[in-house]
Amino acid sequence: MQKLNYGKILDDTLSGLEKSGKKPSLLLHACCAPCSSHTLTVLDRYFNITLYFCNPNISPESEFIYRLDELKRLVSEMGLSIEIIEEKYIPEVFYNLAKGLENLPERSERCQKCISYRLEMAGQKAKDLNCDYFTTTLTISPHKDCTFINERGAEISGKCGVEYLYSDFKKHDGYKHSIELSRQYNLYRQNYCGCIYSKINSEKR
Repeated sequence: MQKLNYGKILDDTLSGLEKSGKKPSLLLHACCAPCSSHTLTVLDRYFNITLYFCNPNISPESEFIYRLDELKRLVSEMGLSIEIIEEKYIPEVFYNLAKGLENLPERSERCQKCISYRLEMAGQKAKDLNCDYFTTTLTISPHKDCTFINERGAEISGKCGVEYLYSDFKKHDGYKHSIELSRQYNLYRQNYCGCIYSKINSEKR
């Protein structure tokens, strides 16, 4: 099977929207401010965006609050009129998903279950809000499996009835740009994905 170029698919989608003159609604799952920074510069002109902060994997709670506060600050300092919807911090959701998978590395089944849950929540929230699209900032990370994220997003789209926006936000130096924007806005850049297991792995490196 030929590997899809998700960056080109996104480019083509945005080009089509620009030609149509339409600006559809988008529910954008956000994992943190640094990953959201570049993503917002790409998408804001094409969509009416609602940010969705649903990350029960983040540990400890103080880290969850800090990342959410940084996301709010970024949106404010970028001068964007974007609503941020926050899911309550319920870490037990993640620990139940990760049970028996605690010792696996990143990009493993544990991460796939975590990402799947967050995408499912995003798809349902997009449906509840009658959004035209949903997607996630996660594809900007070089540590994440972009193919899995997009394939899972497409599967969830088929179930929830909201179109999934394919992406690979690393393309066009997106990850590099996120680092530059993080410096510009003095954003907190965490050194681990979010869960306690990724933190332990990062400390071993």
